[in-house]
Amino acid sequence: MVQKYQSPVRVYKQPFELIMAAYERRFPTCPLIPMFVDSDTVNEFKSEDGAIHVIERRCKLDIDAPRLLKKIAGVDYVYFVQKNSLNSRERTLHIEAHNETFSNRVIINEHCCYTVHPENEDWTCFEQSASLDIKSFFGFESTVEKIAMKQYTSNIKKGKEIIEYYLRQLEEEGITFVPRWTPPSITPSSETSLSSGKQAAALAIVTPEAALKEGPSSEALSNPSGAPEPVATTPDDKLDADYIKRYLGDLTPLQESCLIRLRQWLQETHKGKIPKDEHILRFLRARDFNIDKARETMCQSLTWRKQHQVDYILDTWTPPQVLQDYYAGGWHHHDKDGRPLYVLRLGQMDTKGLVRALGEEALLRYVLSINEEGLRRCEENTKVFGRPISSWTCLVDLEGLNMRHLWRPGVKALLRIIEVVEANYPETLGRLLILRAPRVFPVLWTLVSPFIDDNTRRKFLIYAGNNYQGPGGLLDYIDTEVIPDFLGGECMCEVPEGGLVPKSLYRTAEELENEDLKLWTETIYQSASVFKGAPHEILIQIVDASSVITWDFDVCKGDIVFNIYHSKRSPQPPKKDSLGAHSITSPGGNNVQLIDRVWQLGRDYSMVESPLICREGESVQGSHVTRWPGFYILQWKFHSMPACAATLPRVDDMLASLQVPSHKCKVMYYTEVIGSEDFRGSMTSLESSHSGFSQLSAATTSSSQSHSSSMISR
Repeated sequence: MVQKYQSPVRVYKQPFELIMAAYERRFPTCPLIPMFVDSDTVNEFKSEDGAIHVIERRCKLDIDAPRLLKKIAGVDYVYFVQKNSLNSRERTLHIEAHNETFSNRVIINEHCCYTVHPENEDWTCFEQSASLDIKSFFGFESTVEKIAMKQYTSNIKKGKEIIEYYLRQLEEEGITFVPRWTPPSITPSSETSLSSGKQAAALAIVTPEAALKEGPSSEALSNPSGAPEPVATTPDDKLDADYIKRYLGDLTPLQESCLIRLRQWLQETHKGKIPKDEHILRFLRARDFNIDKARETMCQSLTWRKQHQVDYILDTWTPPQVLQDYYAGGWHHHDKDGRPLYVLRLGQMDTKGLVRALGEEALLRYVLSINEEGLRRCEENTKVFGRPISSWTCLVDLEGLNMRHLWRPGVKALLRIIEVVEANYPETLGRLLILRAPRVFPVLWTLVSPFIDDNTRRKFLIYAGNNYQGPGGLLDYIDTEVIPDFLGGECMCEVPEGGLVPKSLYRTAEELENEDLKLWTETIYQSASVFKGAPHEILIQIVDASSVITWDFDVCKGDIVFNIYHSKRSPQPPKKDSLGAHSITSPGGNNVQLIDRVWQLGRDYSMVESPLICREGESVQGSHVTRWPGFYILQWKFHSMPACAATLPRVDDMLASLQVPSHKCKVMYYTEVIGSEDFRGSMTSLESSHSGFSQLSAATTSSSQSHSSSMISR
């Protein structure tokens, strides 16, 4: 398995030239890196005007590995080849390195880059990325991988310290400024000097690779990995190391890398719906920074939020008066760590009465609104306290808990709420303080604890009776001045006292069922299943040409191909039976096929858009400007690798194909048609007015647009 690393952007508040002077002092050896024994210059090239300087070194490393492993490998030192390409005109330094020792067994590639800060030309940015691929190593592949990752992360931590060490050394020597490169002066008195000046200027603007072709030993100095130089991206696409520390906390280099790589993947696949970095980090922490697991759960959560419009719950949903009067919970200041504090007087709450009066779904929606408010308060407290706060503390008072709270439908509702919150709000609970636990509490705990994640369970602190008042109790976590009055404190707590819900407010099971259905079907999105050989298709009739069909869909499972077809005649309506050729029903969504098997492409219907391959977890938005009236068919089709391909399939594609059981895919989609009379302006700027872009998004991008250019079938 290939291990990858991507660093955040690290900023030095010194000019590029001064940083370069400090960097050069690392060679031929650096006492701050004990494993870096020595280095020899293999090749060197300088352009005539001095703007381009390319140097290749062979570095000797003493890897901290068990003596037995070194003896089996037959080496004492490991050699790397490092190529530095300095462009003083552009003020960039690209560093490429690869291993020379065991290159047939282990492949290590690293790329580093020093550039000028895009917003301050007197600052310098640094980034690095690396990959490790161990093919084989005498049966010690796992050991070698661990050693390599440990030493690499150790050196990453030292990187900035080393530059700062040499900057202080330069300052002690009185060097605090290094002038920028300037082109050599050109004297007009001589044609020869003018010609050479032009040649020097030309050399100054070429890339290091191009300059090498003109210099000696160009073959030896060429890019060993064959990879192109990285293309500069906008600052919004990157994370600053100082920003991470200020708003996200202290992360290890590998944790930073996981965050950046998952963020990049989301930027590529979820246009306009990138969750905030704090939220991405929560999912990574919940899965111990396993990117694949975090990506899977996050995509499921984003789809869930979109389908049920959870992003708008605080703005569009008002809790029923019964909840406002009898739900004994509310926000109350913050704890000693600055976390928002939520107080829940569960023992005083009539859970049975609330379920009978409101139903399970209304209670769940209210808890979701509490969690959404918690996310907002965490952001506010991060700004107020000047340190990252990504979770809240919950204080649960069980005074009054009895067997009434163990009513089966009430416990069922509680378990459902725990399940939904665990899946969609991971790592938001910083601490749970359970006070005045009565004898009946162990029964409740036995019922709910299996549904609580192990990481979450470790944050529980349980106090029986008045034990919370002693050492290690409430005062260790909450300041005296904010302890609620009902717990012996002096702070008036505005949390409702709860009490019994009047039976006159109870509703029948039928009324509650209809209300629950209404709450969770208020969505513009539909779900569908796609099978191998059984695509899902929807029909859209267009009366006026130049109408616009828009779509917004998520690929929840598997890989699909999205097609758009046009026909002058309407397909036959799908059959109702589940065993028929045109309709397949499934628990995860419907499946409808409209295109008759006897229809021929090009005769009965035509393709008006190029097929679009969409991978699992991707979110796709777009539009199509119709050129003719008639019937348009939007199709989601199962995507499989071709039987014979000119090139070998990627490992990622093969693994993905194995993870789709029974050749089944799932999509969640929404479409709408905007008539030509309802639209004014440029078609290319059109966006769906109902697209469910997540408000967890830190930034949005416009939907991709498409236009018909195919001929209609005659």
